[in-house]
Amino acid sequence: MPYKDLELSQQNPVLSWANHDLSHDETRMARNVASLPFVFKHVALMPDVHLGKGALVGSVIATKDAIMPAAVGVDIGCGMAAIKMPYGSDRLEGKLKKIRQDIEAQIPVGFNQNKEVEKSVTNWQGWRDFKELHSGVQRLDGKAMKQLGSLGGGNHFIELCLDTEDRVWLMLHSGSRNIGNQLAQCHMKTGKELARLADIKLPDRDLAYFVAGTPEFAAYWRDLQWAQKYARFNRDVMMARFKRIVEKHLGGGKQTKPLLSVNCHHNYAEKEVHFDEEIYVTRKGAVRAREEDYGIIPGSMGAKSFIVKGKGNHDSYCSCSHGAGRLMSRSKAKKQFTLEDVIEQTKGVECRKDAGIIDEIPGAYKPIDEVMKQQSDLVEVVATLKQVICVKG
Repeated sequence: MPYKDLELSQQNPVLSWANHDLSHDETRMARNVASLPFVFKHVALMPDVHLGKGALVGSVIATKDAIMPAAVGVDIGCGMAAIKMPYGSDRLEGKLKKIRQDIEAQIPVGFNQNKEVEKSVTNWQGWRDFKELHSGVQRLDGKAMKQLGSLGGGNHFIELCLDTEDRVWLMLHSGSRNIGNQLAQCHMKTGKELARLADIKLPDRDLAYFVAGTPEFAAYWRDLQWAQKYARFNRDVMMARFKRIVEKHLGGGKQTKPLLSVNCHHNYAEKEVHFDEEIYVTRKGAVRAREEDYGIIPGSMGAKSFIVKGKGNHDSYCSCSHGAGRLMSRSKAKKQFTLEDVIEQTKGVECRKDAGIIDEIPGAYKPIDEVMKQQSDLVEVVATLKQVICVKG
């Protein structure tokens, strides 16, 4: 059997695809989630599992008639997009730095936003429903519009990669920016307040939940779906810009048709049918991997990434890992590694090489090959990529 039952909870089993033991805090977090009465069948942990807030990052939580905002997290709809271009590596000769500079000039990173709003953004249909969102974000419509088509910070990135056949791929990682974060915070606050008023005993305050059929559940579900659409479109807007930059440098500005396009969430919740029952599936740092679903599993900057196709494994609720997963916290990475280490570990990659990205150094992540080995029953590899340009958020 590729997974093991960790035997942590009397209430619901915890099945783990990770080949390492969980730490004390990770074990407690898994047990807390599995002990909740509305959890369906079992909790599934992916090979890249690590500490999160309330629930582990790299966990798939199926629930009946309830949902936990903190299990989805604050970067609602965070995920990956990738497209395969009809170019070979020979066209990149001497152009990497210029492409990177154009990306940095045209796609805002960190807390930055677009100075001007492009037509595809103002025409996005999601704005029609903005007035329906939580009252706590109504003043943020202008900011949400200017941030649509921006990367954000942390572990978000834009990469130009080559596959094993020397074909060019464009790949990026981003989510729902400030608006998704603010919506999540508003609903998490409501959930905690409801639990306090109803005197609900929770193993962790961050596991406050909404029950289906209540106005609070309906409001969260509506805002969640909106933020997930915003996140997906955010990736589309950036990818279109990225594609135009690459076409300018590699194809003389001529528009091309991608050979394959993938856009997938890895922090989200959806209604799905598993084991013949309709349930809510929350993937916190996990990608949907039904049969024929394409997914993206990135390594760290300086490591390989994978385009995969799902195998539809129902024990994992048709899911797989969302990356390599952190081996150590950001603060620990900053203490352990130096700028020299960054330069060494990102050899051959056109990217920033400064102290500001020490926490994102490849050594702070689990080895991606190990992670892939542990989920051979969940996905098959379609393409193996290696980045040659990396722009960090």
